[in-house]
Amino acid sequence: MQISSVFLLFSLYFVQAAALAQSISVSPQQNLQQVLLQAKDGDEIRLDSGLYSGNFELNHSLTLSCQQGAEINGGHTKDTLRVKASHVTIQGCYVTNWGDNLTDMNAGIYVEQKATGVVVRNNHLHGDAFGILLDGSANGTVSHNSVEGDRNIRSQDRGNGIHLFNVTQALVSDNEVWNTRDGIYIDTSNGNQLLGNYLHDLRFGIHYMYSYNNHIEHNHTQRTRTGYALMQSKYLTVLNNRSENDSNYGILMNFIEHSTITHNEISNTHQLVGPGGTMEVKGGEGKSLFIYNSPFNQIDHNRLSESNIGIHLTAGSEDNKIFANEFIRNQIQVKYAANKQVEWSYQKVGNFWSDYQGWDQNMDGIGDEPFEPNDGIDKLLWKYPSAQILMSSPAIQTLRWVQKEFPVLKSPGIKDSYPLMTTRAHQLSLHQEKS
Repeated sequence: MQISSVFLLFSLYFVQAAALAQSISVSPQQNLQQVLLQAKDGDEIRLDSGLYSGNFELNHSLTLSCQQGAEINGGHTKDTLRVKASHVTIQGCYVTNWGDNLTDMNAGIYVEQKATGVVVRNNHLHGDAFGILLDGSANGTVSHNSVEGDRNIRSQDRGNGIHLFNVTQALVSDNEVWNTRDGIYIDTSNGNQLLGNYLHDLRFGIHYMYSYNNHIEHNHTQRTRTGYALMQSKYLTVLNNRSENDSNYGILMNFIEHSTITHNEISNTHQLVGPGGTMEVKGGEGKSLFIYNSPFNQIDHNRLSESNIGIHLTAGSEDNKIFANEFIRNQIQVKYAANKQVEWSYQKVGNFWSDYQGWDQNMDGIGDEPFEPNDGIDKLLWKYPSAQILMSSPAIQTLRWVQKEFPVLKSPGIKDSYPLMTTRAHQLSLHQEKS
């Protein structure tokens, strides 16, 4: 059979299937599961306003749409909607009260492995365990949904808002998630995109585990314990994201390699203090960026401001390209304790430091003297925080002078040989004035 004939047969099949597809209106008085079982591929099931109680399975490639006021209620058991077929679309629905069994992975919308190309959009979900869960499926789209957990349940006993396990080529965009455990959790999933999501009042905003070649862009986290928890992953692109008023960590890099962290803005990261004034997370001093055992990454053009610590670098994380970042009014700009001197510039481009006091006599935008954001005195203060009261004392000033005059006494640390004199915002305003 010629190729043209095969193409013609396929075309006729899809035209015929489209012609046979129906738009079916369903009222709350009808048996919704029976309607879903009797539907055919390509049908649209439209739910009228009202309450639909039960746990429903979608076994055909259809569209489930909800009119305003339609609620699909799982009765606090199992999954409210379980998708078993490919190319299903669920849109405009209010999905509530699925089960709370985290071991069974109860979810508001559960997408099985064989269900490829599923679209979940413009829905609102409110329940206790996982909101939208993709389990091994490919080419899914989760967009413009809102997922709300129960803030009265302990964080560790909640499910994640959007959960992806062993998922490939998924698009997760423009969702809002709050009061779940983690906003978006990705495990063993490659080649996915997370774009434009707003994640707030959570444990972790975005949580990556064992995932490669993922793209994270234009997301916004707020009031989480960690904005972006990136762990045991490679080849991530983390671009143009915001972390605002998160506790403990804005971006946490734990065993991350060959990734690009660029043009992100992290502000007001402060330690989470519990009853009695103690830190709730050990070592969580409020770090804009914490880099632990994460080499061979490029970290550039990020703005880290108004936090307890700008960057904390430790445990084999020296082999990174770190340049063109802005460190603005952090209580400690850099915390680094190791036995190796590290250069933070690339191709004669360093970073902007709000506490740099050098000059730029030749007006090339680069400070005339290298900048070292921490020294032996800083390390002493990290070890004995109560000594902060002596910061302005003659004794501390004398010790700093001795370090400068006798470099042999200086311990290894961070050195920026080409500190920038202005921020990107200032450079842009100067450019606009000239034009």
